[in-house]
This record gives sequence, structure tokens and C-alpha cells, in this order.
Amino acid sequence: MKYDFDLVVIGSGAAGVAAAKQAARQRQKVAIIEKARLGGSEVQTRDVPYAASLHFSHLYSQAVYGSRFGLSSTSLRFNYPTVAHWRERVVEKVSGELRHELQTLGIEVYRGRAHFISQHEISVGREGRLSARKFLIATGAEVHDSGITGMENVPYLTPNDALHVERPPKTVMIVGGGASGVELAQYFSELGSKVAIAELSERLLPKEDEEVGQVVEQYFAKRFDVKVLTQTRVVAIERDSVSAKVIFLRNGQEKLVRVETVVIATGSSPAVDLGLENAGVELKKDGSIQVDKTLQTTARNIFAAGDVIGLNESGVSSTERAAYEGDLAARNMFSRSPAPVNYGGFVRMTNTDPQIAVVGMTEDDLLKRDRKYNSIVLPLSEATASKTQDFKMGFIKMISGKDGRILGATIMAPGASEIIQEIAVMVRYGFSVAEIANSPHVASSWSDLVRLAAKELL
Repeated sequence: MKYDFDLVVIGSGAAGVAAAKQAARQRQKVAIIEKARLGGSEVQTRDVPYAASLHFSHLYSQAVYGSRFGLSSTSLRFNYPTVAHWRERVVEKVSGELRHELQTLGIEVYRGRAHFISQHEISVGREGRLSARKFLIATGAEVHDSGITGMENVPYLTPNDALHVERPPKTVMIVGGGASGVELAQYFSELGSKVAIAELSERLLPKEDEEVGQVVEQYFAKRFDVKVLTQTRVVAIERDSVSAKVIFLRNGQEKLVRVETVVIATGSSPAVDLGLENAGVELKKDGSIQVDKTLQTTARNIFAAGDVIGLNESGVSSTERAAYEGDLAARNMFSRSPAPVNYGGFVRMTNTDPQIAVVGMTEDDLLKRDRKYNSIVLPLSEATASKTQDFKMGFIKMISGKDGRILGATIMAPGASEIIQEIAVMVRYGFSVAEIANSPHVASSWSDLVRLAAKELL
């Protein structure tokens, strides 16, 4: 049978773009289907706009808080429309560069919602039908319904649109204390909003080790006066002419708070409304697409990558992981010797200030597996940089196995996403604690924390 394309990629986020570029470089005829704007959530609603916005809010907050260094900031102000314009310019620039790169590689882009008709054919909105020898599903995840009563009647924001307010709200309740919720709590606080954040678990960032949630809560309360409500279930939202009324259960009692704006950041679900049953693609119990170690679905010519396949053994939802999976899937679908995924060394990051970066196994992971390990928690105050920058709120936690190999690490520090990269390499390739401890580090940098922690762990 003759097909329109060798590969059709559904979704233009990190996974889809990586797969399309890899296949195009192999001289395959490739098309990308995108129902919204090119670049997916990474470019349009998450990574790029968040990085730009948080860079500004952190910079502004640091300047306001810089009086202790002799910086006069009493008259410092910001113009929010200008901030929004800066963010949109960054998004447009990245989108334009991506569009140009795809055109250069000869990748065709179709706008519309894809729906499988059969294992080798899809419909694409008004574009009609397209056939392909291979498909990659890279549709990511969508914000799911949190089940809170009254949501259909009350305007609210999600992490995808929270940055697009006309001005920072005077008061805001954020429902959900995961990475997005915590990032937005700090963002609005840094810009002057009065913030409360509700989390069902006993701590913020419940996917991370206990120390992370504890320190974040202390920092938010001390620096930004954020009201942290853990072990709290939001049950209803109501609206009157003045404000939104958020009703929640805490300590067995029903309470309420009135705020100007509500942000629902309770998570997302795989975007699988694609007619997968027509193509023989099966789902797992959690609603994500079932794939094997090579990222092949239950349909032999269809692969999947990114958040649409869930966290799997990676435990990480990130642009880096999605791009890796997309690239690997494209290699595997045109290879006689497909390679299995290797999730070692992928970093999970929360872009607060200080940043929180996690790689490898956490202490919670090891306790669940009943594995023996050694660990060390070193406060930021141990580093010279803590004195020169007058910053102590954070730590490094390093974990090793009984054989001395590094199993994982958590860093809460300025620039944690960069500091943790050397540990990510060590985790991926099985290096030992001694090899880090005996490696020179710049003495006045935050990265010296890695050497200091490794020394303590020996």
C-alpha cells in the first residue's frame, strides 16, 4: 500500500517535534498534526512562558529584598502589561524558530484534531484524511476535572492560563500543592498578591521527600506570608458579586475563605481522545497509552511518547524526558534493532526561587522497595556561597547504595537545576560517591555543596 507519509506525528510538543526531526533526518516523509498552536504546552503554556514569567518575578522579588546589601528599592515598581508583552515575545520567538526549523527539514504541519479511522489512517479536522506507514502519538496531557462542586458556575484559572490575567489578583487561592501550584503561589506572592495554597496531602510537593515540603512551607510563610493549608480538601466554590468563596475541609471542620481569584492546579490526565480503539491501541488502567520498552503501542506501527504514556518507571514529567522518548521512538520505528528506554538521570524540577531539583531515587522510593541505603542532608549554610549571598533556606540531600554508588539526590538551592546536572550524569552511569567527593569544585559556588555532601556520605 502507498501512504501519504512515512510518519505522522500527532502533537507538536517536545516529544512530537523530537520524533519528527529525527525521522526527517533519516529522510522519511513526515507530517505533524497540531490541534492548537505549534510547540504544544512546552512552548505555548508551560515551559517557555513559565520560565519567562518566573524569571521576572524572582528578579523583582530579589531586588525588593536587596536592601540588606545596600540596594535602594523603596520606589521599585513594575508594569504588568509590559511583563505580559515580554512573555509573549519570548513565546513567539521560540515558536517562530521552531516553525522555521520544521520547514527547513521539509516537515509538513497540519492544523486540526486528529482521529484514527484505522491503524494506518486518520482524519484531521477540515484537512480530510491522511495515511501513514507509522504514527507517533504525542498529545501530552490535559487539565482534568478536579471534581469540586460549583466549578461549572464559577470562573477559575488553571496553570495553563494563570499567567494571562490582566493584573496580579489582590487575593488568590491555589488548589493543589504540586510543582505548578507551588510555582504559581510564589509567582503571585512575589508580585504582591495575598496567597493561600491548599494541598490534600500532609505536605506541599508530596512527590518529593519530606524535607522539601517542610522547608518550602517554612520559606513561603517567612518570606511571602503565604497561608499553607495541608491535609485540606476543597469541596466547593461559589461566587457572589464581590468575590469567590472557597469551601474546604480541614481537621474535620468545614471552613471557607473569600478570594478574588481561584487557581485549580490539581493535575492533568493523558490526552487520548483520538479514536484509539479504531487503531487497536490499548490503554492502561490510569488512562495512559500502554507501550513496551521500545515505546511501541499494542498496534505495531504506532508508537507513543511523552505525558500521554504516563510517568511509567521514569517518575518524571518533563520536556527533557518527552524529547528523549520522541527521539528514541522515531529511531526505533525505523530500526531493525530497537533500543529500550533508559530513564536514569532525568531531573524533576520545580522552578521556585530557590529551585528544587530531584534526580534518581528519593528516600521514599527506597523505603517502599525496602532497600538499604545511606543518606546525608546538608544545609545550605555549609557552603561559602550561603555567606556571600546571605541565603540559607535550602539543602542538599544525597543518597547512595550500600555499594557506594549514587542512587539519587535532592537539591533546594539557587540554581539547583544546574548544580544537579553532574549528579544526574553520575546516577545515569553508576558513578560512586567517592568519585564526586574527590572531584574539585569551585569553592565559592553553590555547586561545592555537591562535593561537601559527598564527603559527608563517604
